Amino acid sequence: MPEADYVIVGAGSAGCALAYRLSEDGRHSVLVLEYGGSDFGPLIQMPAAFSIPMNMRTYDWGYATEPEPHLGGRRLHAPRGKVVGGSSSINGMVYVRGHSADFDRWEEQGAKGWGFRNVLPYFKRMEKAHLNGHEATNGNGAANGALGWRGTDGPLHVTRGSMKNPLYQAFTEAGLEAGYPFTADYNGAQQEGFGPMEMNVWKGRRWSAANAYLRPALKRQNVRLITGARAERILFEGRRAIGVSVRRRGRQETVRAHKEVIVAASAFNSPQLLMLSGIGPAEHLSDHGIEVIANRPGVGGNLQDHLEVYVQQTCRHPITLNAHLGLRARVRIGLEWMAWRSGLGASNHFEACAFIRSRAGISYPDLQLHFLPAAVRYDGRAAASAHGFQVHVGPMRSASRGAVRLKSNDPRAAPAIRFNYMADVEDWSDFRRAIRLTREIFAQPALADFGGEEIAPGEDAQSDAALDDFVRDHVESAYHPCGTCRMGAVDDVSSVVDPNCRVIGTHGLRVVDSSIFPTITNGNTNAPSIMVGERAADLILERPPLPASNLQPWINPAWEAAQR
Repeated sequence: MPEADYVIVGAGSAGCALAYRLSEDGRHSVLVLEYGGSDFGPLIQMPAAFSIPMNMRTYDWGYATEPEPHLGGRRLHAPRGKVVGGSSSINGMVYVRGHSADFDRWEEQGAKGWGFRNVLPYFKRMEKAHLNGHEATNGNGAANGALGWRGTDGPLHVTRGSMKNPLYQAFTEAGLEAGYPFTADYNGAQQEGFGPMEMNVWKGRRWSAANAYLRPALKRQNVRLITGARAERILFEGRRAIGVSVRRRGRQETVRAHKEVIVAASAFNSPQLLMLSGIGPAEHLSDHGIEVIANRPGVGGNLQDHLEVYVQQTCRHPITLNAHLGLRARVRIGLEWMAWRSGLGASNHFEACAFIRSRAGISYPDLQLHFLPAAVRYDGRAAASAHGFQVHVGPMRSASRGAVRLKSNDPRAAPAIRFNYMADVEDWSDFRRAIRLTREIFAQPALADFGGEEIAPGEDAQSDAALDDFVRDHVESAYHPCGTCRMGAVDDVSSVVDPNCRVIGTHGLRVVDSSIFPTITNGNTNAPSIMVGERAADLILERPPLPASNLQPWINPAWEAAQR
């Protein structure tokens, strides 16, 4: 019977970080259970190929939402990594910490000790930031690196693209012409503004949590990884978790945990596993014939995500990536990457971005824009016969909430996932503003020499009703699910885990992944998921937390002046 001090369910972003940190002093044995298989191979490791494994059942759980009532009954793709490295092995590799206010909001909602001053040291501990010689500044000319905003010795490489394509610079300049600030480092003091985007790519290769954390950890004698192991239930003696029931190679096995079971299986699979194990809304569990261990109504609730649309224009000059979308070009790119880890295959091509406020009176950015020097559809094919470029844009802080529920008590059955997208009336006005502001940016002089006809939403889509129709028909997930095992105060009935990530009402059981986010962060969620693993490891081992930071984030002067 396999056994260890700590049994981690899921070799994803947080799980890999946990394995590394829990084992580093050599005192504790760690066993990682992963249902998926190896992440080796060019389809995962080549940055430009990220859309391929995301759509392969070999590497993706293949989930889709239930019919979304506010999107005309559409079922949206909801990928999660089923592979070593989890979603960090199939995502777009975009690196965003989030805004400082996100984490202060977590603390206000009951996640004591998770304010920005507490989590910044863990972001720094995990990073090895390479800024390509462009020293980040705090908005006042002072270097962020010198002031201690970025980490330089961590296992997670953070890099920037070369920005060789002139469209990246034109997009950034257009943002400044439209009146937005420049930020040299949105992961430093100042998130707000236009500037270079960062990625988890190192020497032309995807730098996933598996590459950064798990592989180094597996070199230690006290760490073991078991793949092809589907966790079906957490095993209890009374209310104490003692192990995990696993199906592997068609057989049922018991994996014993001497100290703790740590669930790090994603915002979909973590609540599913808890419910299958008797932790969740009592009535829902009873409906499926599951004995209730702990009645926690919040399990599976509070589901959040980011949505986005593509605003696309044709390009007058043949300089975009559309020239490289054909089969021959892709083969050529792949061969160059395999030979030298260089060329167009060595970037995710999200090399410029923006975080902006959609209107006056908002204290920090509520829109994110990813710029791409290509016009493509969600399936990766060209959006038009001509060259083009696009912005992926969407609101960051929707009030809409969904849920993950069981379809049956069979662990092999996919969970029922309904985000309840666009349920809040403000979601619609936020998207209209997002599209119109993107159009204003595209209309600035810096892009005037490049831009041609609008591909999407299209010149005819001008009225509120037309934009709403476009959003309803074309909006897609940005693949940032979170919140389904919410962290909060013990006396809050909606909390699932306490601020130490312990599952309330049980002993020896924690959840550590994006499912514990009280609210979604500003931007892509892989970086904060890894941070959660980093900080939780110290809590589990009862180490003193890293000293809190006293650095003060940048505040937009216009907003600050309006408050006086």
